[in-house]
Order: sequence, then structure tokens, then C-alpha cells
Amino acid sequence: QDTQLRSLDLNNVITLLKGSGSEDLEKEQLKTLKKVVKYFENGLPLKNVAQITEILNLCAEKMNEQEAFTESLCELIKLFGLPFQKKKTSDEVNYSVEVSQSIAQLGYLMRVPSSQVKIQICKSIVSFYNMELPRKLLTGYQPASANYKIQMAEVGRLAEALVLSLALVENQLTEKLWVLKALQHLSTSGMCCGQMVKAQAASRLCLHLNGADPSGQLMFRSSDILWNLLESTSKEEVLNQLRNLECVQALKEAFVDLMHGCRHCDHQLRNDLLVIATLLAEKPAVPMIESGFAKLLIVLATFTEVKLPNPLVKGFKFTYSYEDFEMKKLLFNVIRILSKDPSAAQLLSENHVMPALLYYVKQNQKPGFHDWSAAQYEELQLHAIAVLASVAPVLVDKYLSCQANTLLLVFLEWCIGQDPFFTRGNSFHGTGGRGNKLAQMRYSLRALRSVVALYDDAVSINLCDQGAISQLLDILQYAADKSEEKEGTVLLEIQADILFILSVLCESDVHRKELFSCEGIGILITFFKMDPRKLYSGLGHNCLLLSALDCLWSCVIGCYIAEDSFIEKQGIFLLLDLLALKEKNLCNIILGILVEFSGNPKTTLYMSIWRGKRDQTAANLLIQLWRREELDLGVRRDPCGKIVDTKRPIATSFQKQQKIIPVPASCPSFAIMEISESIRAKIYSLFCKLGFENLPGLSAEDFVTLAIIQHYIDFKIGEVWSEICAEVKEEFRPVTSDERTLKLISEMSKKTGEMVVALQTEVLAKQHHREIQEEKKAYNKIQATHTQRELINKSWEKFLTRTSNYEALKKAKILQETSIEDSRYKAKIQNGPYHSTDIPKLHTTV
Repeated sequence: QDTQLRSLDLNNVITLLKGSGSEDLEKEQLKTLKKVVKYFENGLPLKNVAQITEILNLCAEKMNEQEAFTESLCELIKLFGLPFQKKKTSDEVNYSVEVSQSIAQLGYLMRVPSSQVKIQICKSIVSFYNMELPRKLLTGYQPASANYKIQMAEVGRLAEALVLSLALVENQLTEKLWVLKALQHLSTSGMCCGQMVKAQAASRLCLHLNGADPSGQLMFRSSDILWNLLESTSKEEVLNQLRNLECVQALKEAFVDLMHGCRHCDHQLRNDLLVIATLLAEKPAVPMIESGFAKLLIVLATFTEVKLPNPLVKGFKFTYSYEDFEMKKLLFNVIRILSKDPSAAQLLSENHVMPALLYYVKQNQKPGFHDWSAAQYEELQLHAIAVLASVAPVLVDKYLSCQANTLLLVFLEWCIGQDPFFTRGNSFHGTGGRGNKLAQMRYSLRALRSVVALYDDAVSINLCDQGAISQLLDILQYAADKSEEKEGTVLLEIQADILFILSVLCESDVHRKELFSCEGIGILITFFKMDPRKLYSGLGHNCLLLSALDCLWSCVIGCYIAEDSFIEKQGIFLLLDLLALKEKNLCNIILGILVEFSGNPKTTLYMSIWRGKRDQTAANLLIQLWRREELDLGVRRDPCGKIVDTKRPIATSFQKQQKIIPVPASCPSFAIMEISESIRAKIYSLFCKLGFENLPGLSAEDFVTLAIIQHYIDFKIGEVWSEICAEVKEEFRPVTSDERTLKLISEMSKKTGEMVVALQTEVLAKQHHREIQEEKKAYNKIQATHTQRELINKSWEKFLTRTSNYEALKKAKILQETSIEDSRYKAKIQNGPYHSTDIPKLHTTV
């Protein structure tokens, strides 16, 4: 065989094929092609792939004139389905360009007007992925690596050429199915998917979903390729190709056909198309409503709960299989997505979405024999209530007319009841709800929150008339007790949602605040006693605390009974304890609450009494917060905390960077906006209540800062006038009298700054003098201690002398006796007793 093959020169074959004319030459050409096929029946060497490709092209040209070359062309194409063979390991790299171009040529040969050729090309491409080793190898050769052809197909952009060839087989079902099968294999590669997307594969495939095909392969393979495109490339780009009306209409028709299918594979494919439709519905300006697809999906989602006849779902029946269960969840999700589109609100209202969702807001009942299982029903129930949270704000009128508030409150009552009920908690919505009703409670409260957040009076009145405040406080206490047993994100979210709902309900109604104060204040107090370390746990305690503070502001402040109750339960102390943590996201709201409370005379007293760690006072804490705020804002101060810029003493670095921008009188300037954004105005307001004198626990540095705080409003007025001057001079030149007035105001502001600096200097000077005096006292004390120590040393030396020198002892004895005699009273007391001061035979002078 090798001898025969040596005689075969591919260049001679190419030359032979270029000739034309006689029948004998044609026979010789066909005979030679058969020899070539026979020669390479076990695979093409990489070095010969380029020559074989040229022979392929020549055959394709011949085939246009003579159909006799069709068989030879197909046989040559079949060779590309066999493993390539390499002589050296480096052949794969060395011939990569030629091989990739040759494989790309297979895609271009799809233009040949022969079904047999097109099918063979697709078969060869499919064989790339089902490679079998040849029975016999050429001597000295070995097969190329298994993925080599696939890599070369990626480099040669074969997938793009095949997508474009779909237009050539539009009316040829068999050929189209083979092209789709080849594309299905190619779409397993991310690079090929990218090439297919560039060739508009998504829209091309979608438009041909509903072609006539008894086998159902057309729809199956097309949807499979679409899925691969979505998973492997830019989802945005794929969906952009599908968002036109023609594609959406095609998806709808395919979905309707599959909806009435009975096979298991029909149900799976139906769900796949529904997921694609869901992804499209999430995109803006997709004609889901115009195509009628949205209405079909809404009706399909609700027809089992509403039980009203509708021609759109005529003949459709739920089998309660797993695929139907998945479809039900997908349809609920579609409703959630459509609720975000204002133009879909009418559709949702007309097709009874609200009653269908409220169908699940009831105690779990044992499913019937042909119904969902207990776990499936629970998952659908939670999903429906979760969707209700999205739909209810859009359909408020329907929500109220269906008495949704009553249903939710009754359902919540069941959630905290003692009825025996074991939940599975095995779904996304069932998180944290295994063996309890917390998941049901969580999503019911989320639905209530979404409606209450509209601040609609009709909703609030309806809830309060049914005793929602008292019931919500009971649920809050229940959740708080459960949280003490075992904390979790679900319980924390439940408590935060209840606090928000109560805040909205009580915000503008004193009577509701009084109702809240009966039980609510005691519960609120427990949140403010939270361990500060929990704020960093990541479970949601931070959010819960903020919700509690918001609830305090809305449900307590403004009602004297509630305020007094909160203050008497040491609420002000707890707020100051939280403020002492100096958490950036808490300080502003706590200071705002304290400012609101400061209208109550008891607040100032409690603030004066409060002591923090290391006996810190409220005044010292507020001053520390002021200094930190100024540091964050970039306000200039010297090392001692004194004012540096007397013209603009409290201006932030941001204010100084701003250019002069004339604004209308209705627009606040930077100086005014800064008041609402920083905490300095709130601290100033609190000091106005506490007073600026006789404040305990303050250092000299604190008094320096306090001098600035005391004149905050003066400095702020100066800032505003400074902006006015700048704006006036930017627009026009003021008259002399106005200019004199503006100058005088500017000087007064500067003088105020200089006066405060002088006061600060005096405070620091007094402090310095006091430190010197204290230093002198300390020095005198040290000096006295040294003197005393010297006297003690001298006394000890005398004692030692008396014990070792007898003459010194006698002198000391005489001196002692003399001192005693001199100390005696000279006048004698008549008839008085005489007491001797000497002890007989005593020889000591101590």
C-alpha cells in the first residue's frame, strides 16, 4: 500500500482537477479522487490538510457543472471527520493556521447547492465531538490530540459560518436539523458561542422555532443552543437580539404549542422557554404586553386559584408533576417582574392576580390526593406571598377591596399561635423556617411593609381600625423572645419590618402614639440595651437598631405621655450610651432624637445626671463629637483647638473649594445645606438647652471648643452673609450705602471670630497658670517630704549615739529632765496631789 501511495502526488491531483473538457479527463479525475479517499481512509496527515482543502474547493466547482463529483466531494468531506494524524508533536502548532483555515472552509462549502454535501459537512463537524481512533495508522504517524479539531474550529470561526448558512437551508428541514445539531455541539464552547452571537444567532434561531417539524427536534435543538448562548456569552447581547416583536411572538407561539404537549420532554422544553421569556420580561421596552405573551402568562399563573374560564388556557390542565410545579413558580416570578412595569398594572388587575395571590394567605391545609405535596404547597405559598409584596403597591385599590389587610393580620395571628404545624423550610423562601412559621411571618410582614410604605391613608386607617398596632406589638414581643433563644437573620428582619410598619402608622397621629406607648416603649427599651458588639456581627443588628431609633422618633416623640414614659424608663441614658459608641451612622439620628426630646424639661435633667465610662459627662461627649466632626469636615484649627481663620471660623474644606454660583432664593446655599448634613447644628441646639456655663467634667481644651459651639449661630450667619456678598459682587456692583453695610457686617463677623479667639487664649492662659500653680504645689510637697526625711535621719543618728556613748546619754538625760522641769506649771495647786514624772531605775531617754 505504501508503494501505491508514494506514487500519489497531491500536487499532481490538484493539477489534474484544474483541467476540464473531455469525458475521459472527467473519468480520470473521478478515479484519482477515489484513490485519494482510499489513501486517507484512516485519517489526514496535518501536512496534507491544506492540499485536501484545495481539492475540496476544486471538486465543489466541478460539481456545479457535473453532479458526478458530488459523491467524491462527500467522501473527501468525510475525511475531515476522521482524526488528523501528526508525525511530530510540533505538527499541531506548525500547521495550526492551515488547519484552522481548512476547517473554516467547511463552513463556506455550505453554499454548495447539494443537500448531500451539506449533511455530510454537518456530520463531519459532529464527529469532532465523538472522535474514534482509526483502525490503522500510517507508518510513523500518531493521532492528533482529541480537542485539536475543536480548537481549530474555534480559531477558524466555523460556528459563525454555520449560523449564516441557516438562511440557505430555511426551507429544508433535514438539512436544517443537521446544521442545528452541529451548532448544538459547537455551542458547548464559549468562544464559538461568542462567534454565533456576532452572527445574530439568537434572533435567527428564535424566528425558526415554530417551523414544521413532526419530530420536535427543531425546537429542542434551537432552545438548547439559545440556553448555551445565554450561559456562555453576554446575556445582555443575546436578550437584545430577542427583544423585538417577531422574536417574542415566536417564543409565545412555541410556548403555546408546548403548553398543550403531553410528553415529559415537552414540559421540560416549555419551562426552558418560560425562563427565556422571564429574562426578556426583565428588560425594559420588550413587547411582552403588545405580543399578548404577558396576558397569557398572567392568566396561566392564576387560573387554578381563580377558577374562571378563559379561552387562552382552554384545554390546559395541571398534572401536578415536578415540571408543572417548576412552571408554577416561574409564572409567579413573571408576575413579580411585570409588577415593575407600570403599563402592566391594568393587565394584573383585570386578570385577578390579587385574589389569586391572596388565595395562599391562609393556614396551611392538608393537600388532596391529586394536589401538591405538603412541601410543594408550602413553597408555592411562600412564593405567592413574596410576590404579593411586589404586586400590592401597584394594585392598592384591589388590595383593599379584597380585604388583604384582614387576611394578612389573621394569617399573622396563626403564625404566632400554638397550633401544631411542621414546616419543611427546604426552599429559597423557606430559609430559617424549618419546623416553625417564621418564613410565613417574614413574607407576610414584608407584604404589609410594602403597602404601608406607600403612606396611603386608606391603608393605614384600615390597619389601625383592625387593631394592627396592638397585634404588631405582640408579634414584635414574640420575635424578640424567640431571638433571645436563638438569633438569626430572619428574626432580625421580622423585628425591623414591624418597627418600620409601626413607625409609618404612628408618625402623624397622637392617638396612635398613645396606643403604642402602652406596650411599645418597654419593647423599644430592650433594643437600646443591645450589646454593642452585636452591631459588628453582620447578621443585621445594625439595621434593627436603626429601625428602633426610627420607631422611637415616629411613635414616641410628639406625644407627652409617651415621652414621659420613655424618659422615666431611663431612655435618655440609653440613648447617650449609644451615642458614646461614636458610631458614624448612629450619631446623626440619635442627636436628632435628643434635640426633639429636649423640648421636654425632664430631658435636660437626665442629660445632666448621665455619666459614661470614666465618669464622662454629656457635655464632654458632645464636645468630643463636635471635634471629630470638624476633623472629618476639614475645618482648620490650631494644635490647641483655637480658630485659625477668623473670617470663616467654621467653614469646611468643601465649602472653601466651591466657586461662587449665584442661585435662586428658593435654593439653599452651601452654608445652609451644611447645617442639615453635619451634626454641629444638633450639638449646638442641645447645648442651648444644657447651657454653656457650670458644665461639669470639662477640660481647658473642652472650654476652647465650647467657645466655638456657643457662637456657632453667629458664625453661620456670617457665612450666609459672606455668600450673599460674593453673589452680589458677582452679578453687579452694589451702591455705596449697601457696600458700606455689607462691609460692616463682614467686619462684625470677623470681630466675633477675634473675640472668640481672645476668649480661647484667655482660657488657655488660665489653664497654663493653673498648671504652674499645681506644679509648684507638687514641688513644695516633694520638698517637705525630703525635709521630713532628713529630720528622721538626724533623730535616728542621735538615737544611735545615745545607745553607744554613755556621756551622750547622760547629757540627753539632763536635757530631758530640764525640759520636763521647764514645762511644769510653776504655781502650786493647794491640797493637790503630787505626781512624779520619773520612773525609778530607768536608764533610757526615749
